Amino acid sequence: MSDSLRVSADKDTGVAVVTLDRPARLNAIDLTMAGELADTWRELRFDDAVRAVVLTGAGERAFSTGIDRDAVVPQPSSPYMQDDPLLRVGPKANDLWKPVVTAVCGMACGGAFYLLGESDFIVADTTAAFFDPHTGYGMVSAYESVLMAQRMPYGEVARMALMGNAERIGARRAYEIGLVSELTEPGGALEAAVRCAVVLAGYPTEAVQGTVRALWAAKEAGRAQAFAQAPHLIALGNLPPERQAELFGGRDGRTYRTR
Repeated sequence: MSDSLRVSADKDTGVAVVTLDRPARLNAIDLTMAGELADTWRELRFDDAVRAVVLTGAGERAFSTGIDRDAVVPQPSSPYMQDDPLLRVGPKANDLWKPVVTAVCGMACGGAFYLLGESDFIVADTTAAFFDPHTGYGMVSAYESVLMAQRMPYGEVARMALMGNAERIGARRAYEIGLVSELTEPGGALEAAVRCAVVLAGYPTEAVQGTVRALWAAKEAGRAQAFAQAPHLIALGNLPPERQAELFGGRDGRTYRTR
């Protein structure tokens, strides 16, 4: 049994629920969880009894706050090679073309966008808040901004990425700009997401998966081109890790506004 990820499947409905299960760490993704996510998506490719997936986070405070700051990611000395453990945490990166509906309550920020960006649509409750803290910590928001630029209007992504910790996009605003497709009362996002997934699982499998693949193809080329630029921009723009840690340690989580 995993300490960081829970997977349950209802054979009657054909829906699996994947739960990020580190609530004490705000469901931050450590290297163990990153590996387990990739393994889970690959396993679900072969489980024909599962026809739709819901992704969510345990607890009420956060869907996920992205990469765990305690995670140690060894990097090659060459500036031409970078290892990003979050590049393989999403379903599309692991060639899973079953529909994935994500349920969000609480915070979803930074590296959580790797998962949101590869979801087919997002359901959130009114406690949800979305933000990208990279710039405030001396880090380039590259992959995250690319993924969100394919889900939100450009100006909204730019403001979120550049304003960093100073602002959060509230659930209502996220719904207004199309990042979130449905809003629920607090605690209701998972039920609403499962309800949608049950419908999808009841349709002919080939038609659903073909539609998922077609939708992703519509933006795949642009995403790949933008991703190709990301390592260079990160290498040029990121502060040294020790300086990032200083900025992270000195943050004041109370000084933000929600819009």
